[in-house]
Amino acid sequence: MKKILLSATALSLALTASAFAADLPINKGPAIIPPPPPPTWTGFYVGLNAGGTFSNSQSITIVSSPIADFPNPATGVSWAGMAAFGATGILPAGSNGGFIGGGQIGYNYQFDAGRFGSSWLIGLEADIQGVASSKSTASAFSEVGPFPFVGASEVHTTSISSSRSLDYIGTVRGRLGFLVSPILLVYGTGGLAYGGVSGSTSIAQFNNDCSATPVPGACVQPAAATSGSHSNTLVGWTAGGGLEWMFLPNWSAKVEYLYYDLGTTTWGNGALAYNSGSLVAASGSAAVIASQSRAHFNGNIVRAGVNYHFNWFAPAAVLAKY
Repeated sequence: MKKILLSATALSLALTASAFAADLPINKGPAIIPPPPPPTWTGFYVGLNAGGTFSNSQSITIVSSPIADFPNPATGVSWAGMAAFGATGILPAGSNGGFIGGGQIGYNYQFDAGRFGSSWLIGLEADIQGVASSKSTASAFSEVGPFPFVGASEVHTTSISSSRSLDYIGTVRGRLGFLVSPILLVYGTGGLAYGGVSGSTSIAQFNNDCSATPVPGACVQPAAATSGSHSNTLVGWTAGGGLEWMFLPNWSAKVEYLYYDLGTTTWGNGALAYNSGSLVAASGSAAVIASQSRAHFNGNIVRAGVNYHFNWFAPAAVLAKY
C-alpha cells in the first residue's frame, strides 16, 4: 500500500513538472545570417561621363608656294615668291579645349581566386563625347618690302585668319585593373582614339605699287583673296588611368585621365592670284600661289563618370539552415 502511494505521488509530481515546463517560453537564439558575398565586377555596364579636354598643340601652320611666277625685271626678285613668303607662317591659335560630356559601355572580367587571384580585373570599354567651346581662332598681319624685295615704292601686305576645332572624341580601350579593396579599383587603360575635327583659313593680299597707276590715291591694287575649309574624322591612340569606386552593389563612380593623339589634318586654302601693278606692266598677268593649312590634334582629357553594373554573373547569397 505504501509503495502504491509513493508511485502515485511521483507520477503526480512528474506530470505537474511537465505541464509547468510546457508553459515556459522557448528562448531561441537569433537567426545566423552570413554576410553578403563581396561585390563582383564581372559583367556589362553602362554609364555617363563629363569633364574637360585641353589641347597640347595650339597652332595652325600655313604653307604657301608659287605656281606661276615672273621675276621683277628691276630686282630679279620673284613676285610669287614674295607673295608666298608673306602667306607662310605658324599661327598660335590659343587653347583648343572645352567641356566634354558623353557616355560609355563596357565589360569587366574579375579573375577568380587562384593563379591570378581575385584582385585582378581586365575589361573593354568604348565611349564617345561631344566637345563644347573647343574652337580657337588665330590671325596674322604681315608686310613685306619695300627694298630690296621689289623696289622702294612697293609694300606687300598679307592678312590671314584661321581656326581649328575638335567637335567630338571617342575611344575603344582595354583596361587592366587591381582591386585595392573589394570596392576600389585602380586601373590603366589604352587603345584607339577617334575624333571629328574641322578647320578654315582665309588669306588676303594687297600692295601699294604705283608703277602702273601713278595717280595719287589710286595706287593700291585690288586685294587678292582665297579661303578654304575642311572637316574630317581622325583616328589615333590614347592611354591613361583612373580610380573606380563601387559605392553600391550595382553602382560605381570613377575619375579618369586620358592622353590622346589623333594625328595631323591638312586642308587646302585655294590659289591666290597676286596682282602687282609693276608685275602687270612687265608680264601682262598676275603671279599665282597655292596655300594649305595644317593642324595637329592631341591633348588631355580629365573627367568623372558613373556606371551601372548589371551583375548578371554575381553569386547569389546563401542563407544558413538550422
